[in-house]
Amino acid sequence: MRIDPRYRFPDPRLAAHHGLVAVGGDFRPERLIAAYARGIFPWPSPELRHAWFSPDPRLVLVPSQLHVSRSLRRVLRREEFEVRYDSAFARVVAGCVAHQRPDADGTWITPELIDGFVALHRLGLAHSVETWQQGRLVGGLYGVSLGGMFCGESMFFHRTNASKIALVALVGRLVAWRHSFLDCQVYSQHLAHFGAQLWPRDRFLDALESALAQPTRRGPWPAAEPRELDAELP
Repeated sequence: MRIDPRYRFPDPRLAAHHGLVAVGGDFRPERLIAAYARGIFPWPSPELRHAWFSPDPRLVLVPSQLHVSRSLRRVLRREEFEVRYDSAFARVVAGCVAHQRPDADGTWITPELIDGFVALHRLGLAHSVETWQQGRLVGGLYGVSLGGMFCGESMFFHRTNASKIALVALVGRLVAWRHSFLDCQVYSQHLAHFGAQLWPRDRFLDALESALAQPTRRGPWPAAEPRELDAELP
């Protein structure tokens, strides 16, 4: 994918371990694309409205190494949820904004950043994976896809296991499409239980360069294909 040369970032390999690469700019889609292509993601805070990070180490899930617990496999077999793609992107983002930890001071998903993600969705580069139950949106996740990389941003749930089902469905799709990895950004015990591992930043950036050599699938994601169902549980 061609990156607009006007939107440049410092070399993330030179950032400190906490990962702060730059401060400033905006969240227009061209800048977001340039950031993700360099292994950098937005992480604003009340103190830094436009902060850009590339932490070391980086939490990464290789799709073929997904771990699904026995209890979650039973939920999958019961088919309690319907999985859809890109049918309610803005609602998924709104659900993630509302689904913040009780100890969190606000949310990092600011209105300006929401506008940026919605613009990326309209360009066919940001996607939502949604879980529905009896016609109601009960969970999901969203992120940005470039080449063979999917960068997960946030998830939410209103029903137990709803966001987990969305994650398993996403990874099944990434396996079927031969994506290289799912970028989980920073450590989460929840994602580590699914098989995500911490990679040194240099390893992540090298893998990203290879992943971006793959073509980017643009546009709304189609419904699940039969072969994906076999890929969901490696």
